[in-house]
Amino acid sequence: MAIELHDLTRAQRDRLAFIELRVRFLGEVRRQDLFGRFGIQAAAASRDLAAYKDLAPGNLDYDSKNKVYVRAALFRPLFDFPPARVLASLTRGYGDHEPSKQRPLISSEPAAEINDPDLEVLSVVTRAIHRKSAVQISYRAVSSGMTSRVIVPFALADSGSRWHVRAYDRRTNEFRDFVLARIADARFDDAPIDDEELPEHDIQWNRIVELELVPHPANMRNPDTIEAEYGMTDGMRVIRVRAALVGYMLRRWNVDCTPDHSLRGGENYLWLKNRQALYGVTNLVLAPGYTESNMDR
Repeated sequence: MAIELHDLTRAQRDRLAFIELRVRFLGEVRRQDLFGRFGIQAAAASRDLAAYKDLAPGNLDYDSKNKVYVRAALFRPLFDFPPARVLASLTRGYGDHEPSKQRPLISSEPAAEINDPDLEVLSVVTRAIHRKSAVQISYRAVSSGMTSRVIVPFALADSGSRWHVRAYDRRTNEFRDFVLARIADARFDDAPIDDEELPEHDIQWNRIVELELVPHPANMRNPDTIEAEYGMTDGMRVIRVRAALVGYMLRRWNVDCTPDHSLRGGENYLWLKNRQALYGVTNLVLAPGYTESNMDR
């Protein structure tokens, strides 16, 4: 009698979902991955892999040389993972269980996402990150429309409203952010990776910027409220951010980046005290109130 997914316990389904998550988005899974995640013995891990192969017979191939199960060419998902769960699992290390629509313990409503990335596109990008390879993509750029390019991805980043992949762009010969939802198609490129394309050469990614945030001097009549909300010490919160992500962070938190705290919007609770820290950061077009002309003031 063939095994069915509903015949398994919740714990077994969680482990099978974990197998699929790794195979689909990293391209491989080992028995040791199950040991580390669930604390089970070798025999139980082998049974889980066998059960997954019974339920999804075309999804796994075994690489006997490297002793690892790899994604098969005819892979078809067994589980229906929501993109938000996938991204949380890949980037934060939690939520890697069987997707379900359980009733929440406390009523809540998440903010609307601009658009979810295509999971098959995401799986190519994440597998390329995992195995350190290049990807050919069709990309919808704001300035130039649909373009074809080859990128070398190495990290995902959440701007607060959309997900990006950080990558070396062979079209412009520089490191850039690409919005995942704008990638229309992705496939592996087997060309070798050059040394300058490696993440250690991404200056903006590797530079850490310290931002000194204080309650907005003009907009906040009760600064102690903001000090408490943002966990400030002595009236200041110091945030360490990768230079490549500074613009996103300042936009997300609505930080006034003018030299004289002149933004009067009700959403501007914070002012950037040490504007000199922004020298050399390249994505400041996103920073509220920032202009090149007022940088030296």
